[in-house]
Amino acid sequence: MTTEQLYKELNYVNHSREKRLFYANLMQDNPELVPRLLDILFRVDDKISPRAAWVFEFMCNHNIETIVPYLDVFTEKMHKVKIESAVRPVAKICEFLAAAYNAKTDNLIKTNLTQTHIERIIETCFDYMINDVKVAPKAYSMTTLFMFGNSMDWVHPELARILQDDFSKQSAAYKARARHILKKIKRKQM
Repeated sequence: MTTEQLYKELNYVNHSREKRLFYANLMQDNPELVPRLLDILFRVDDKISPRAAWVFEFMCNHNIETIVPYLDVFTEKMHKVKIESAVRPVAKICEFLAAAYNAKTDNLIKTNLTQTHIERIIETCFDYMINDVKVAPKAYSMTTLFMFGNSMDWVHPELARILQDDFSKQSAAYKARARHILKKIKRKQM
């Protein structure tokens, strides 16, 4: 399947779990299609970009280790994604990566996620926190930053400052997640 054929196929992807799962399985069964999917995802002004992001998120949710060959490309370009419905899955993938990196058991993310990758993820998540994006990417970013802050001592104080500064201006969902993260940061400092 060429990139353009995949592009046409992505027209059939919608918010239904069934469709996203179908195409995520297609990617896992045909890993040679993943670079094409990423090419479409990073066409940041294209209305099909979010559909590629949804599929990539589902693929990573099923098995985060499938992202390993694409960590360079993903972390290099993720900050360029700007269509709101594509930002959410990108932020969620960052959370998956942080969770795998902080897991108690060994995995391919721990051995392949470099300091450069982590720094790019942290930078993008802080951008989501301070810019005008919806609550979901901010919530995923809070969690991602908290987890990476366990090994990078400057992250927690900066995250706490942003959460406290923005608290009164945000939605109930944001406040609930922020309270949870702030409590965890305080416990770490004790």
